[in-house]
Amino acid sequence: MSESTHPADTFGPPAPIPILSVSPVVLPVPGRAVDLEVRVSAPLSGSDLPVVLLSHGQGHSNHLSSLNGYAPLVNFWAAHGFAVIQPTHLSSTTLDLAPDTPGAPMYWRSRAEDMTHILDRLDTIEAAVPQLLGRLDHGRVAVAGHSMGGHTASLLLGARLTDPDDGMTVNLAEPRITAGVLLAAPGRGGDALTPQVAENYPFLSTPDFSRMTTPTLVVAGDKDASAHLTVRGPDWHTDPYTLSPGPKSLLTLFDAEHGLGGISGYDVAETTDESPARVALLQRLTWAYLRTALHPGDPVWQTACEALAAEADPLGRVDSK
Repeated sequence: MSESTHPADTFGPPAPIPILSVSPVVLPVPGRAVDLEVRVSAPLSGSDLPVVLLSHGQGHSNHLSSLNGYAPLVNFWAAHGFAVIQPTHLSSTTLDLAPDTPGAPMYWRSRAEDMTHILDRLDTIEAAVPQLLGRLDHGRVAVAGHSMGGHTASLLLGARLTDPDDGMTVNLAEPRITAGVLLAAPGRGGDALTPQVAENYPFLSTPDFSRMTTPTLVVAGDKDASAHLTVRGPDWHTDPYTLSPGPKSLLTLFDAEHGLGGISGYDVAETTDESPARVALLQRLTWAYLRTALHPGDPVWQTACEALAAEADPLGRVDSK
């Protein structure tokens, strides 16, 4: 499919504008193994910029699992009106923390807490980036996350789990976040997991999506088997949609694997399903969803869904409830 006939082109997102990207902005956090470092990307002009917190996944590459990853999404969102803030979570391979560091190796709780620290310190972040001072809309905040980052985002959006250390129900929902995008996120636990995952990552065994009430777009590839994680196959990644209450939307990307066409970076070796067209669709549909979710009444998400459904050979399908 040529770019000129791409379904996302038909709903006309605004022309991109130049962006600024600053890193690292360092936020000292008492008790954290190292200071919290973030990247901030935003358009050079405009005010009242909604904020998108982006949680990275893991993967094999060193720097994609840090504030340096996900440029295909970050640059697009920033060029179309959002301020994107990316932390380097403690699970990042760039930090090379000792294996006995509390919370290792995945730091599932700390990852979510990083986002709360960022929201608590938005004024500090603005002051550290003078070009942003007074330009962020602290009342319009969304969270997005890919893979393990999707797990992090789901907790902030209201999903629960049972702490494997003390058996207590964990609630890390962040009320300042009013919309979410989950990209190839983990699904339910129990017998859906491989034995190795259930044994080594017990926090993945008990997710409860029934209280994830925040409006969310779930994105799943219909070829994303994730056999190292689940015995369920690609449908596992749709669980955050099927097992949570509305309002929710599910974007199923046809022939997409875990990289969803290449969202974690430009031309990265670990992308097994590289597709510029798929990434372009995902950029624009996620932008449209976030735009409408953070500006209620804006029709661009509905327009984008109708354009995709009308395409003769679409790259995906949207379902909503």
